[in-house]
Amino acid sequence: MKSDLPYLRSYPESLQDQARELLASDGLGAVLQRKYPQAHAVRSDKALYDYAQTLKSRYLRNAGTVNKVLFDNKIHVVRHALGLHTSVSRVQGSRLAAKHEIRIAAMFKQAPDEFLRMIVVHELAHLREKDHDKAFYQLCTHMEPQYHQYEFDLRLYLTHMEHAGERLWGTEPAEKQRLG
Repeated sequence: MKSDLPYLRSYPESLQDQARELLASDGLGAVLQRKYPQAHAVRSDKALYDYAQTLKSRYLRNAGTVNKVLFDNKIHVVRHALGLHTSVSRVQGSRLAAKHEIRIAAMFKQAPDEFLRMIVVHELAHLREKDHDKAFYQLCTHMEPQYHQYEFDLRLYLTHMEHAGERLWGTEPAEKQRLG
């Protein structure tokens, strides 16, 4: 019986079979580490905000202001998404003001830059396109031409974590954490 791969359900059976073979031989993690050898350097919420603002200013100058961008420990990939974009409207005098927030699952503090960029691009695209439709994904690929490949590889990583129970880009050594 074939094992269920929840993160890969929307992909062709042939790709799912390749993922199952790599899982069975404990090779999926090695393939991902060869393709993405190191984690990004974005470690703080301020650095993440700056990272998102750089992408926004390059591709979405006229979109709404992003008021907050942060890593969120409360987002669990299995129950939620990889990140969340929220918009809160408040009355200010005679008009409405929207505040946009982007929250990225904290587990992606230790992930390749390509994965972080794909998630941030996805959440930024929601400033212009609310639904996951053709226009939304066109905007994502405009901001990151490799968007779909990075999303697939990220789903492979989530599959690896679910089956192997380990992060590939793990936590920093204890000594480095104390000094940081």
